[in-house]
Amino acid sequence: MSAPPAPVTIGTSGMTLDDVIAVARDGAEVRISEDSLTAMAVTRQQIDALASSPEPVYGVSTGFGALANRHIPVEDRVQLQRSLIRSHAAGMGAPVEREVVRALMLLRLKTLCSARTGIRPIVAQTMAALLNGGITPVVHEYGSLGCSGDLAPLAHCALVLMGEGVAVDAAGTERPVPELLDAAGITPVELHEKEGLALINGTDGMLGMLIMAIADLEHLCDVADMTAAMSVEGLLGTDAVFHADLHTELRPHPGQAISAANMLRNLAGSGIVESHKLGDDRVQDAYSLRCAPQVTGAVRDTLTHARTVAERELRAAIDNPVVLEDGTISSNGNFHGAPVAYVLDFLAITAADLGSMAERRTDRMLDKNRNQGLPPFLAHDAGVDSGLMIAQYTQAGLVSENKRLAVPASVDSIPSSAMQEDHVSMGWHAARKLRTSVDNLAMILAIELLTAARAIELRAPLEPAPSTAAVIARLRKTVPGVGPDRFLAPELAAAERLVRQL
Repeated sequence: MSAPPAPVTIGTSGMTLDDVIAVARDGAEVRISEDSLTAMAVTRQQIDALASSPEPVYGVSTGFGALANRHIPVEDRVQLQRSLIRSHAAGMGAPVEREVVRALMLLRLKTLCSARTGIRPIVAQTMAALLNGGITPVVHEYGSLGCSGDLAPLAHCALVLMGEGVAVDAAGTERPVPELLDAAGITPVELHEKEGLALINGTDGMLGMLIMAIADLEHLCDVADMTAAMSVEGLLGTDAVFHADLHTELRPHPGQAISAANMLRNLAGSGIVESHKLGDDRVQDAYSLRCAPQVTGAVRDTLTHARTVAERELRAAIDNPVVLEDGTISSNGNFHGAPVAYVLDFLAITAADLGSMAERRTDRMLDKNRNQGLPPFLAHDAGVDSGLMIAQYTQAGLVSENKRLAVPASVDSIPSSAMQEDHVSMGWHAARKLRTSVDNLAMILAIELLTAARAIELRAPLEPAPSTAAVIARLRKTVPGVGPDRFLAPELAAAERLVRQL
């Protein structure tokens, strides 16, 4: 059993991408620094002073959005915050994944702990207690336009802080929220001036999904370098095009150099590659083999840009209005999700293209006219057996869906809130479709892995490289090798599990 992840301490200076993954996926404990608690208490004093002033202050003593011009009397302000959360918890559709909700909550907590939002320390402490207690609010697929923050998703989380709404326990069982809070020793929060707004006005959902997508795609780039190398062996390709001087000197894109080096290392010691260095009349391999580092490398470089955006966003304190260092409260537009939405869309393009290239290699290995002497569809007894014919259909369907998902969401603004919010980012939707793209890419690479493993084994007695042989050995623990046709879906699922573990 692996050791539990180290606790994540949140202060006024933000956190790392790895911290987000640790809490969202691995259940790491969340702690709030004493410095942050002190700073929040100081900022709250400034909000309390503004709340008692006759001058209207947005979010403190006024309505919200298109209703911002209405001054709210003191006796109605607790109800104002409560009404804000209840009305904004208006999501619909299927519940989103637990890790998404945990990332959403953690990132909102990060901004609360920046001491720029004006909330009381108890609000942040209660949010941390929910995370540590394994209590996960039910957040729905639809409700965010990615501007003024991920409003509905965050409101569903804030509702649970108030002791209302819908949530599940650590085992994923839905239970009444008061019962969940009582079992965890958590007292519901009565929200005061500004606090409801501070809980919902951020890009936290789209940012959390971006951070997890970056981690997943970085892993899948390494997998793609391996499956592409296996396809090179299966198709009797050359490793000469992956030598460092062609990449680091002639076209110095960092990601390309990494992928080329990975493929060269994966093919080192390959008896299959060595077997046809002499007497092979082919001048060049197909693009899907020869240009693999250029495509996977470009994905890597795009991920580097996306990581830069995510790291900047993690250092941000996104709320409207915010409390500045001099104590003044200022309206702003930092809740707009465009910076995050753009890279989410960009990554969907890269996932689609990386999967498209992998599918082309798979199709080549199954075509007897292009697979350098292997049986049609790598079948045991072609004609009686269909081999991996329909696995490629499945892969092609996934590739086609990823191409549709590559259409950007961030260009599809739609006005809302009586034209007060007349341009929105759609970043939440960009993030949701990217998660589907990433899952599809894992399945696409799993099918290439399964296909290339069979092609390599059909080259026996020629021996593959030690690296690719090790991957095939791991695959064969759950997926048999060449033989008569059998129920294929479980084998594809096992290959996908291996892709996620490599």
